Amino acid sequence: MKNTMIQLFAKMKCLVREEGQDLVEYALVVALIAFAATAGMSKLATAINSAFSTVGSEVTSSVTT
Repeated sequence: MKNTMIQLFAKMKCLVREEGQDLVEYALVVALIAFAATAGMSKLATAINSAFSTVGSEVTSSVTT
């Protein structure tokens, strides 16, 4: 556990020493990934909602007949 904490501290220390331009580039990459994930989740949520609606209507029509 102690070794893991030392390694984590060393990695964080390296990040602090990065130049400002590198940190901005990392932030832009993270923002782009977050934007893509949000857009993808919206389409996925619509598809899942449609699938559940179809299944629900099929079950309802099967039960009533």
